[in-house]
Amino acid sequence: MYNSRIIGLGYYLPDNIVTNNDLSKIMDTTDEWIQERTGVKERRWIDPKTDDTTSTMAVKASKIAINRSGLKKEDIDFIIFATLSPDMYFPGGGVRVQDMLDMPTIGALDVRNQCSGFIYAMSVADQFIKTGMYKNILVIGSENHSGGLEKSTRGRGLTVIFGDGAGAAIVSRSEDKGKGILSSHLHSEGKYARELMLDAPNTGRWVPEILAENDSEDQSYYPYMNGQFVFKNAVIRFSEVIIEGLEANNLNKEDIDMLIPHQANLRIAQFIQRKFKLPDDKVYNNIMKYGNTTAASVIIALTEAWEQGKIKDNDLVVLAAFGSGFTWGSVIIRW
Repeated sequence: MYNSRIIGLGYYLPDNIVTNNDLSKIMDTTDEWIQERTGVKERRWIDPKTDDTTSTMAVKASKIAINRSGLKKEDIDFIIFATLSPDMYFPGGGVRVQDMLDMPTIGALDVRNQCSGFIYAMSVADQFIKTGMYKNILVIGSENHSGGLEKSTRGRGLTVIFGDGAGAAIVSRSEDKGKGILSSHLHSEGKYARELMLDAPNTGRWVPEILAENDSEDQSYYPYMNGQFVFKNAVIRFSEVIIEGLEANNLNKEDIDMLIPHQANLRIAQFIQRKFKLPDDKVYNNIMKYGNTTAASVIIALTEAWEQGKIKDNDLVVLAAFGSGFTWGSVIIRW
């Protein structure tokens, strides 16, 4: 059986920076209120006057990752695209990237696991490579949240958290034993699906029904989150799945060289850091600058940490995420 290693990383963010003070001009909020609850200082939102979409951002990040890998686009065997915000309801973003990059007629798979989407996508890529089916896989996380947020006081609880962006990784076959992805661990608990969701439109209540209701108070087509409930579950599941990954590889928390948590809320990441007694230089957070970019958050943070020299050869890198579904997971990597 082969091993799978990350050989290229890239990310892309819209140029448009939206600060907390900018938001205070369109809703009843303050910089202090937002930072205290989320840790977010600013985020990137797509400027509608640009060509940025979920797919075009993914393409820009992918080009960087492919270039850094030393491969050509023709060397890529498969695409896995994690997003909750595709350009269109269907088809998904994977085929859009295949077309925009003018790639051969390789397969393209979309992963709809929201905040844990990139973790799930990495797990799938790892299995395809370990079994020998594919040699080089492009794994993407990309999100356009700003196009679907309620930018008002009523929607502020969610709107202040989320940002837009994309990241990409090239996961490739390796015969270097003990290096690369050591294991991945995935979980779900669907009974809490309605605690963090986007309900409408859905096939049981489609656009004509929503328009016919003409209900100005209807919030079903905006994201909903039971914030405190999600927080309480996240800190438990984050801890469990990180420990699960370490134990599966006979490792301890002291072996962690870099933890890259999903950037959902700085307070969650800080709670996990304290629980595992990790110093600041062993945890990477960037939610302060970019907000929660959902499926893109882990890969953007991983790429930044690597670019800044915070991840070195042979380091033990732990990726972990929790989000809507509920779904959660971890990936343990020996760099």
